[in-house]
Amino acid sequence: MQRKIPAVYMRGGTSKAVFFHENHLPQDPEVRDRVILAAYGSPDANKRQIDGMGGAVSSTSKTAIVSPAQDPEFDVNYYFGQVSIDKPMIDFQGNCGNISSAVGPFAVDEGLVRATEPVTAVRIYQVNTRKRIVAKVPVKGGQYDESGDYAIDGVPGTGGKIALHFEDPGGALTGRLLPTGKARDTMDIPGAGKIEVSIVDAANPVVFVRAGDLGLKGTEIDEIDADEKIRAVLEAVRGRAAVMIGLAATPAEASEVSQAVPKVAFVGRSRGYRTVTGGAVEKGQMDLTGRMMSMGALHKAYPGTGAICTAGAAMVAGTVVHEMAEGTGGREYVRIGHPGGIMEIGARVEKQGDAHRFIEAVVGRTARRLMEGYICVPEKFF
Repeated sequence: MQRKIPAVYMRGGTSKAVFFHENHLPQDPEVRDRVILAAYGSPDANKRQIDGMGGAVSSTSKTAIVSPAQDPEFDVNYYFGQVSIDKPMIDFQGNCGNISSAVGPFAVDEGLVRATEPVTAVRIYQVNTRKRIVAKVPVKGGQYDESGDYAIDGVPGTGGKIALHFEDPGGALTGRLLPTGKARDTMDIPGAGKIEVSIVDAANPVVFVRAGDLGLKGTEIDEIDADEKIRAVLEAVRGRAAVMIGLAATPAEASEVSQAVPKVAFVGRSRGYRTVTGGAVEKGQMDLTGRMMSMGALHKAYPGTGAICTAGAAMVAGTVVHEMAEGTGGREYVRIGHPGGIMEIGARVEKQGDAHRFIEAVVGRTARRLMEGYICVPEKFF
């Protein structure tokens, strides 16, 4: 026997997630997580999620739980979960910027906010990070208008542009833009030696390392998933960073219970390369190259929150990102060359004494409602 749970499957940016209304899920967190895992077909030791809705890669194994906000300063609450593919866990520690872009359209289409044309501003309380996001959603006929000519690299075609304003994104999980208090730290990584890193927390915490320090150019794509040694070094860096900012007691624990955050990225100076689809990206189109890992594999585009963090780090003198970007020349945006193409992030960072404050990040995304209906979950999981 199975129970039916109302759900909407949506693409947000370069990711996909099953969206649930909070009141449609079990209220006990343990039961809720068990039900969501079953809906996705997790855990699957073969990493295929063959018995559920998951797409067998991290960018398609995500969930969003949405509810009306009680605080009059917000319209909806949005709780993000990264659903593990092979382990019985959902990581609720951070947020996903791409899935954030679908929250506004979901809220409009589900009647959680009053739709106004041509643009509806949806005030989102991001539960994981306790931050405010304002999504400016194009609306037509009372619904999200997905038609439009806005294109994002990593998604074929065009759509209606959703402008996401991440307010005060610094210190999303740790309370500090630079969680260790320093723009750079040095790690001693077995098999790799001493590596300089920058740990930055904006929208999500990310640990950045120079591509050159790993023997890489910064333009690699397929080579990363084919190189077990590089993946192991990157995971060691990520695990060490998780311990340094208090998300895990040991690097090994980080690999088990904190798979989604911090993210780890390697960055390099601007240089031409071919995207995952074979398109040419020229040196002058970007400020730096960036490659980010997601749940142990290379993200084939670039995570939205990771892009926000990268842009913020590029504007803080002393970080390895600022070094690779060679400064931003007073501009309030950063262009990242990633496996899918180019991503531009608007960012305002102010120096306040010896510290920096990340005022706002602005990201343009598209979204699409892919399916609506019911997910069937066996009764035993309830």
